[in-house]
Amino acid sequence: FIINNYIQIHPMALLKHKELNDAELSASIKKMTQGFENEEDFFIKKLSYGIAKIASAFYPNKVIVRFSDFKSNEYFNLLGGKYFEPHEENPMIGFRGASRYYSPKYKEAFGLECKAIKRVRQELGLTNVVVMIPFCRTVGECIKVQEVMKENGIERGKDGLEVYLMAELPSNIIMAKEFAKHIDGFSIGSNDLTQLTLGLDRDSSLVAHLYDERDPSVKEMIKMLILTAKEMKVKVGICGQGPSDFPDFAQFLVGLEIDSISVTPDSVVKTVRAISEVEKSLENQALINAYEKLEKQNLN
Repeated sequence: FIINNYIQIHPMALLKHKELNDAELSASIKKMTQGFENEEDFFIKKLSYGIAKIASAFYPNKVIVRFSDFKSNEYFNLLGGKYFEPHEENPMIGFRGASRYYSPKYKEAFGLECKAIKRVRQELGLTNVVVMIPFCRTVGECIKVQEVMKENGIERGKDGLEVYLMAELPSNIIMAKEFAKHIDGFSIGSNDLTQLTLGLDRDSSLVAHLYDERDPSVKEMIKMLILTAKEMKVKVGICGQGPSDFPDFAQFLVGLEIDSISVTPDSVVKTVRAISEVEKSLENQALINAYEKLEKQNLN
């Protein structure tokens, strides 16, 4: 969102526009980057200021910054994007997320994101910023992305930097134990997880009636991940839309002892109420279990 609204220029266009022989594009970029040392400085500072605005508001609490996750059709709409983006029949499951970060077609641009994070943490002192890798298909990709991060000055574990993974692919759940060895936590992206578990395009009105984050298959995937995360002693939260839309879904997550839930501002009150009901039930059950244990001991 910061890139789309605050920067508005495709990062590769910033770096390569002089090689494109497009005078109009270069003129627009020159005008938009006035006051900055160069195009790279423009991107790093604009992105770091955008992140810092949010991170400072919540300091010292952790703020998870998801690396860019535009799809190719969305990148195409950024200034200069037409020169760097492929045409994909289904960009929803195409060149997006982690696969971009180590690709020669985008690696240099991802480096700018890493440098912005480095600036926020090291120069601006907002060490509460941690990062999250989205749409990461394999454990190998997770490792490759972190190698590129290290090349650009940020490294998991260094100066307290944590790395989270968006758990939004069935592979993330199936291979959760292996992923957990390379990250500090999972954040469930229930929107993409739902469409990929059910095999449907959430943007298609023809199958929209089948899209439901409360489908038993999706809930089973989420349950598997939470249990594995607990076993591997890494954090697990959810950043999808489900808990905001459906209080019973939030209750389901709390019943599994998820660590954190993100909600939209208009849903906070109803979600908190729903969670309170579950917490009371869990507390009551804990008391019942304790009394039963005492009774058993007394009988013995």
